[in-house]
Amino acid sequence: MSLLFSPLTLPSPQGGLTLPNRIVVAPMCQYAAVDGQATDWHLMHWGNLLNSGAGLFTIEATAVLPEGRITPACLGLWDDATEAALTDHLHRARALAPHTAVCIQLAHAGRKASSALPWQGGQLLSPEQGGWQTEGPSALAQLPHEPAPHAMTDADLARVRDAFVAAALRSVRMGVDAIELHAAHGYLLHEFLSPLANQRSDAYGGSLENRMRFPLEVFAAVRQAYSGCLGLRLSATDWVEGGWDLTQSTAFCTALKAAGCDFIHVSSGGVSPQQKIPLATGYQVPFARAIRAATGMATTAVGLITEPAEAEALLQAGDADLVALARAFLYQPRWGWQAAVALGGQVQANPAYWRCLPRGAQAAFVGASVGTR
Repeated sequence: MSLLFSPLTLPSPQGGLTLPNRIVVAPMCQYAAVDGQATDWHLMHWGNLLNSGAGLFTIEATAVLPEGRITPACLGLWDDATEAALTDHLHRARALAPHTAVCIQLAHAGRKASSALPWQGGQLLSPEQGGWQTEGPSALAQLPHEPAPHAMTDADLARVRDAFVAAALRSVRMGVDAIELHAAHGYLLHEFLSPLANQRSDAYGGSLENRMRFPLEVFAAVRQAYSGCLGLRLSATDWVEGGWDLTQSTAFCTALKAAGCDFIHVSSGGVSPQQKIPLATGYQVPFARAIRAATGMATTAVGLITEPAEAEALLQAGDADLVALARAFLYQPRWGWQAAVALGGQVQANPAYWRCLPRGAQAAFVGASVGTR
């Protein structure tokens, strides 16, 4: 039997979340929000991916504060207006698809906030261009020519921590099935972890224990407020000598597990332009394998995994419990269907689409039958 199409129950204090398969749609920024509010682009995008056959769909990095957005067009969840827009569009999208578990990724971009859209250069925006003051663990810019972020005070840390909690509570009201905290790709929580971005001399900088302190405080605060399935996305390495690495990531994940973390989503990089990433199929899988072996936590592998056979092989090898894909789903929104046909699995699909099935593929779709008139 295909492991990719076997069920998995993610633990949680309120009883766990059972997924029908191990396919995850990874969070993908769409840069389509207006004042942080979801738009009809999100309705179309989510509706497409909720019909993908994946067991879990993850909403893109969603800022817990306006200043925590990567760009002015990023999604947010910091007030009643952003909550109402997200709730409305999500509920409408879910009504157009078979039941699919939904996770939301809560985030703060830190010193990488206030940036232009990727297709407009992605560089830090000045106030004249609609940008804002960024903040981070230390007054160290992401790029040498950029203005430094504001070094966060204890009051700033409390403000951001409380914003993560408030966004988590809004997520509960939205009806999501899981929450993922974003501690990867050079954004705020990753910045605190990495000695390349964090050069504080107080209790939040210096030693590994100190650099982990703020991300763990944020996680603990959300865990206390939220009893559902809660995980975290992590950059396992900075790909820079002297930066954050797998050994430190393993220690952090061990602490997360003790704090009640239900799953870990293992990515890499993003905190430094000096990174040297050896891009290749499954290049991040060894990090997922190592963290899973060390912690026993449910672990998601991600990164240039594009073929059903690749996903199946890494699960069979014990490298991870879940497989996340991002750009592969943008190119082929029915990737889960193709994987089910290739691996002998089954997925649910809207009956309106059953007529598109190739001859002999009906067995991959729960309840599928194609009549004529």
